[in-house]
Amino acid sequence: MVLEGYRERFRPQVERLARPFLAWRPDRLSALALACAVAAGGLSVLVRWLGPLLFLAVSALILVSGLFDVLDGEVARATHRASARGDFLDHVLDRYADLAIVLGLAACGFADPLVALLALVSLLLTSYMGTQAQAVGQGRAYGGLLSRADRLLVFAAAAFLEFDWTLPWPWAPGAPWARFHVGPVGFTVIDVAMLYVIIAGQWTALARARRTLRALPAP
Repeated sequence: MVLEGYRERFRPQVERLARPFLAWRPDRLSALALACAVAAGGLSVLVRWLGPLLFLAVSALILVSGLFDVLDGEVARATHRASARGDFLDHVLDRYADLAIVLGLAACGFADPLVALLALVSLLLTSYMGTQAQAVGQGRAYGGLLSRADRLLVFAAAAFLEFDWTLPWPWAPGAPWARFHVGPVGFTVIDVAMLYVIIAGQWTALARARRTLRALPAP
């Protein structure tokens, strides 16, 4: 999954979606993206008490958060309001949005907290390697297996699939609080998503670091 590679292909559709928001300030759209992510994380926590049906709303909020995150940059470019300040603010809010989503899913009762923590580390390393490439003059690095759009889609799909425990998933345990154990291994769909983020995130972070090192002049 490398959705970043399809950015230009879908640019006409993104431009159409952005038209109703051209009068908005881009940072307001960034704030809405963060608000949706925080709401998704909050609802994920409530799943523990109110039931997995809330995962439908969690999935929708993650997708809407990703949509606003795409639109803020498009609106900034279309209205000639793109700036270094806006770019910095967008990255800061994106990281807090990532934290809200992953921490919410980690506390929902359907995920192993340790696996979620490792996924968060991989996620932050992936973003760090991209911005660090920009910091040393090589431009923002977007390559790899796990762009931000990829991981938002993974989390949204996992939340959507997790809502119905009657589905015969081969990795589904008998109870939402089941954890990894020595006997028959039990996974939730969210655990599988987190494991993917761990593996693909580390691969992406290392690939970005390697690409940046190759581009830098030797001492």
